[in-house]
Amino acid sequence: MPVPTVPPVLTDEVTFARYPFLPQAAQWIRDMAQRHSIDLNELLDGPWMEKARQRARIRLIDSVQSKEGVQVVGGDIHTEEGRLIEAFSFYYARLVVCASEDERLIARWAQAEAARAEQLLIQDEVNLPVLAATYISEAVRASQATGSAVLASSSMSMRQLRQGNSSLWKIGLSDFIEICPKITGDRWRLPNVDLEGGWVTLHNERQYTSSAKLARLLRERIKRGIEQEALEKMAEVTTDLAVRLAEPVGIVRNLMANKASEAIALVGAEESDWPPCMQKIIAELTNGVNVNHFGRLFLASMAATLALPQEACVGFFRGAPDFSEATTSYQVEHVYQHEYTPAGCGKLKINHNCPVLPGDNRTCDQPWMDHPLKYIRATQRWKRLTSRPVESVQKEPVQTEESAEDKPASDAD
Repeated sequence: MPVPTVPPVLTDEVTFARYPFLPQAAQWIRDMAQRHSIDLNELLDGPWMEKARQRARIRLIDSVQSKEGVQVVGGDIHTEEGRLIEAFSFYYARLVVCASEDERLIARWAQAEAARAEQLLIQDEVNLPVLAATYISEAVRASQATGSAVLASSSMSMRQLRQGNSSLWKIGLSDFIEICPKITGDRWRLPNVDLEGGWVTLHNERQYTSSAKLARLLRERIKRGIEQEALEKMAEVTTDLAVRLAEPVGIVRNLMANKASEAIALVGAEESDWPPCMQKIIAELTNGVNVNHFGRLFLASMAATLALPQEACVGFFRGAPDFSEATTSYQVEHVYQHEYTPAGCGKLKINHNCPVLPGDNRTCDQPWMDHPLKYIRATQRWKRLTSRPVESVQKEPVQTEESAEDKPASDAD
């Protein structure tokens, strides 16, 4: 079912600043711009909007580098200046991604802004119904259970936020069917939901409240709305505007390129580059050893970081004594979706997943070696160095701590 064509009336300026992407906020933004004489020149270069541009740069950097999306903490939106900074930072950031003419960057930025909105909505019982009515055609609050309110803070994790309130929501089947294919997890599959009379009840779970589930659904609709509007605005970017935004566009593109380069380098890792801990776990699973949970999670997160196909990762577990195709596929998909960071050497040793003893592997013995990904990077660097033509390496460089990290010493030395 499409997004409602007529959103509910909303007049609260704090809400507009907190959620500047709302269709109801557009007129408020225009009024604020007129009241404070903020035109395009002021937004791009004027001293009055410098704080907004600084905040926008943070939003853009977060959208590239942070898995959690744009930081929830911004300016003090309970003051007029704070509302101006927060709202116009969003619009400046949108100008930058539109000027990039990069649809991947636009999608990434929209995802980050929508993830930020989700975190805010989980703790915003006042505005959650308003945004639900803005983006979902059929959404009703079925009941309100008793219980003490949980005060949220910027330091709270998503899990803490998801446990924070106890409203019970229902949404229409059409909205649920349209939104949920974009979300992973069994709870979002139609056979597993409470469906009655064309309504899907979002039940409270121990670690995932009904309101948090509604916020997760809203995140998808918000992302689509932000992305579609940005793509429309991209077509309106003039050559002059693109030139004036060349510097911030270049910064964000470089961040994207650096992130992609790191990923590409790791993706290019051959099996011989894999660290001993990863090879050990794969070998044990192949031989029917019941590898502990920590080791299994490490293997899946390494496979995801190396961009191995999910099917290949699932294949690593086929020899496990408790292997289940459906369960393993779901768990691997979850790890890939949430981009888990592989554990470091210290935790692997504590959990008995490191097979290397002192003296077994000179690369692992290096003082700087504290993470399996460093092992891969060092192996790749050394391969590149040793693959150069002999005449290009006239003299062996003096080995410093930095060059030592580049050289995975042979176990046979």
